[in-house]
Amino acid sequence: MMIGRHHGGKLLAGAAIAALGRRTLATASVVAARGFAGEAAAAAQGAKYFYSGPARGGAAATAWLRAPAIGMRRESTLALGEKEARPQQQQQQTAEEDKRAAAGGKAIASYWGVEPSKVTRGDGTEWRWSCFRPTETYKADLSIDLKKHHAPLTFLDKLAFWTVKSMRYPTDIFFQKRYGCRAMMLETVAAVPGMVGGLLLHCKSLRRFEQSGGWIKALLEEAENERMHLMTFMEVSQPRWYERALVFAVQGVFFNAYFLGYLISPKFAHRVVGYLEEEAIHSYTEFLKELDNGSIENVRAPAIAIDYWQLPEGSTLRDVVLVVRADEAHHRDVNHFASDIHYQGRELKEAPAPLGYH
Repeated sequence: MMIGRHHGGKLLAGAAIAALGRRTLATASVVAARGFAGEAAAAAQGAKYFYSGPARGGAAATAWLRAPAIGMRRESTLALGEKEARPQQQQQQTAEEDKRAAAGGKAIASYWGVEPSKVTRGDGTEWRWSCFRPTETYKADLSIDLKKHHAPLTFLDKLAFWTVKSMRYPTDIFFQKRYGCRAMMLETVAAVPGMVGGLLLHCKSLRRFEQSGGWIKALLEEAENERMHLMTFMEVSQPRWYERALVFAVQGVFFNAYFLGYLISPKFAHRVVGYLEEEAIHSYTEFLKELDNGSIENVRAPAIAIDYWQLPEGSTLRDVVLVVRADEAHHRDVNHFASDIHYQGRELKEAPAPLGYH
């Protein structure tokens, strides 16, 4: 169908509006715009003609339509062919990864040149854990005093003490003698305070342009250590679906409550954690009693625990509970120490942090 010359301006404007209004970022807009360039170009693209009249002012119209419209994607032709748009180097790399995948290897996308590091043990064998490295392993100090207790004297201390005690009773009722699942629940909560405290100290250090005395790293160390406790007990006991749901609820409430508590009073927040760790020591002591009297089977220690705590081969679950309990005792000391610093009217940065003190 032929369109008269005097209708060309209206048609040109209408087509431009349609191209911009319907799909500004789509490749169809680009193809439609190219349809005005002339019959030969349109035939090459396989597109239908929007304008087939005389080429009066065709050069000017084509130049105007090829100019980038507001919001129009210049590179929208990339969507026409993924392989055409890829750099040749990426295509070759993808082909190599496909070959590796076909051969049974694990294909890992490394377009940015970031390759996973290869870690080995001291004897040259491959390190099998990606959640921690050999430099993060250590031997727990089992000689620490487990009976130390901070007597609550001030109002804030008493509030922290009874807050923790009130949290213990529903836990005893829910888990009773299932100490494996109890330990998992305990660690999902215990790993929160160190991360929250480290985060807030990190932001404070940035705002004030000052150092933290190593306390950021110390608190994050504590959070990571508690998380490794969880990774270990996951090998021993699998939580049920309702216990997983409970973790969601408890962690959501506790994280936000502790975050606000730390903003209001860091000395109260650290004291709460100190008392939480005292309760953790009590729970693991009861765990050991159940292992010793045969109520819980003293199975072989998980491989992850042997490597993380540098335990000797042949270690059992009892050995794991001993080192975890020692870790909790160290966390107790760190948090009571941090609270005492605040009670003295000083800031944590004024006292060097006990780095490596698990």
